Parts: sequence; structure tokens; C-alpha cells
Amino acid sequence: MGMRSATDSPNLLWLAAAAQGLEAAGLLVVVALNLSDLASGQTYQRSNAIAVIVIELIVAIGVAAIAAGIVRVRPWSRTPAVMTQVFAIIIGVVLIQAHRLGWGLPALVFAVAGLAGLFAPTSLRALQRPGGTTPP
Repeated sequence: MGMRSATDSPNLLWLAAAAQGLEAAGLLVVVALNLSDLASGQTYQRSNAIAVIVIELIVAIGVAAIAAGIVRVRPWSRTPAVMTQVFAIIIGVVLIQAHRLGWGLPALVFAVAGLAGLFAPTSLRALQRPGGTTPP
């Protein structure tokens, strides 16, 4: 069995990858905003701000790597992608409850789109591990 490529992947798998990629881009925007606050002295404690920015950057890189795995139709990418979307839903709900609709609504929309793309039967088949069972 040969390696699968992005050109072989179903459209809904592309939706999942796009959602994951947009979430990574959103995290990079948050990093940029936090760097701006740090540079202008608008942070409570400089060392805490730096630590948070580093963590956000690492997470953004990880989310982007998962998106790349989905695009390359790598079976390992399915579980972390689903986990990312579940966390994004939780964060989206928290943001909406905090009256941050500009951040919360897009988080929810991307997460739901990502889950829909990941759980589509064609996506499940594309991301199954070799020797795995094929969903109906």
C-alpha cells in the first residue's frame, strides 16, 4: 500500500485541516497581541507574560503541525485534531460567557467545522491506520 497524499484526501478532510490551520493562525494573532502588550509595558508581570507567550507559541506550532498531518493524511493526526477541537469548544464557550464574542464565536465555528470534517465517513476512512477497520 502506497503513501496517501493530500490530493487523495476527501473535501471534508480539507475542511478539518483548514479549521485546524485557522486555529493555529488565531493563536499566532494572540501571540502577536501579547507581544505588543509586553513591549508597551501593559503586562502585570514581565516574566509571566514571557512564559505565557512562549507556551502560546509552542501550542500554535503544535496545532499547525497537526493541520499539516491532516493535509498529508497521516493517521496519527486524527486524535490530536479531535482533542484540539474539543478544547477549542470549551475555550469558545468560556470566551462567550466572558462576553468576548469576537473570539468565542469563531472558536466555536472552527471547532464544529473541524469536528464535522474529522468525523465524516470519508475522513475516517482516509485517516484510518493500516489494518484498521473501515467505518460504514
